[in-house]
Amino acid sequence: MKSGAHRIERVVMCLLVLASPAAAIEVDPTPAQIQAAIDRGQQAAAVHQAPDRFYTRFGDYDGLHPSGFLITKLGGLSLMATHMALRGLEPSAAEIDQIMEAPTMLISTTIVGDRPAFAANSYVALEQGGRVIKPLTVRADGHARRSQTWPASPQFQATVVAMFRYIDFDPKARTTITVFPASGGAVSFSLNFGDIE
Repeated sequence: MKSGAHRIERVVMCLLVLASPAAAIEVDPTPAQIQAAIDRGQQAAAVHQAPDRFYTRFGDYDGLHPSGFLITKLGGLSLMATHMALRGLEPSAAEIDQIMEAPTMLISTTIVGDRPAFAANSYVALEQGGRVIKPLTVRADGHARRSQTWPASPQFQATVVAMFRYIDFDPKARTTITVFPASGGAVSFSLNFGDIE
């Protein structure tokens, strides 16, 4: 009787771990969190959901305003598991380790403007509690693509991608992501890393 109750309790705990999304900005995920992220990806593939559902999105995705997304370790695992499951494959231990050992988090932003080269040499920074965090790398579109509103303003959209080292930022803090186009001005997004699931 005691053994059966203990077994049920363990099953319930496992289900709770698998059903409950963990904080996505987890620098050192546990084996249970890693398995749950892989399971989420495989479940998404089983119902033909797009892998990009595991991006953490911010801003307005209407084509007229700035927007963006970030990919965390657990989000990256779910993303990879979805892609692979759609091809009938499972991630290998080496592929899982590659994501888990990645020292950086990707933040991709889309900004809008009215000149083809408006985003060239743009920069991205994080701000947490008055502290500015610089990226390890930044890549920006030198030549923006036409927006869906072309020729009306905003005429162009450009992507600016930055990689931030996990050791440089607080993965649970309120954060402002700011893009500084070389043409001047700034575009900011506020989010709470601690609320990301």
